[in-house]
Amino acid sequence: MNKLESYITGIELTKEEIEAIEKESLVKKVEKLSKSDVEQPGNIEAIVEGLLYIVGDDGVKAEQLAIVLDKSLEDTEVILRNIQNKYASEIYGIELVAYGKNYKFVSKKDVYPYAQELFHTTKQNTLSQSALETLAIIAYKQPVTRIEIEELRGVGADMMLRKLLARNLIKEAGRSDAPGRPILYEVTDEFMDSFKLVTLNELPDLPEYTSDEESENLFE
Repeated sequence: MNKLESYITGIELTKEEIEAIEKESLVKKVEKLSKSDVEQPGNIEAIVEGLLYIVGDDGVKAEQLAIVLDKSLEDTEVILRNIQNKYASEIYGIELVAYGKNYKFVSKKDVYPYAQELFHTTKQNTLSQSALETLAIIAYKQPVTRIEIEELRGVGADMMLRKLLARNLIKEAGRSDAPGRPILYEVTDEFMDSFKLVTLNELPDLPEYTSDEESENLFE
């Protein structure tokens, strides 16, 4: 509103009042524009994809994303389903999964044969501590499920299992009779060759602790 408009409407405003009105109008336009940008579905999905990439194998729950995005749980779950549908397409080599309501990106099974070839054609990499721990659990307790491995290690094992499968150090060995019939895992002949074992009986015995020894170890 300018001075002329004020006269036409029969309301005369001072210069300061006009500037205040124009400033308030501009602020509202900027706020509306910013809110519109953020609420665009494509932009929100991109933000969620970036967050999923950052959390990696740890994953993130829908409730956590809802808080971060300042959205309802229902809206957040819709966004996650949209991303799942998007990456279900065969043009993508990754997919969005939810284990225990924990969302994370993983590579699709079609990638496994190529990953095995990649590991075979590159220099032999030393196994990480996490990989050795996971292999040890499988070797000593096979056949074993992912849930059992995670309970023993205290961290998610899905990505590590995929890496070990890609290296052909472990393999799927049927399914458990437990609820949900989870996949069972056991070590492969390549694992035996890598660690120069003829049978698993050659693995060293696990240490046995009495209750007194365990108490002493806690205070060493």
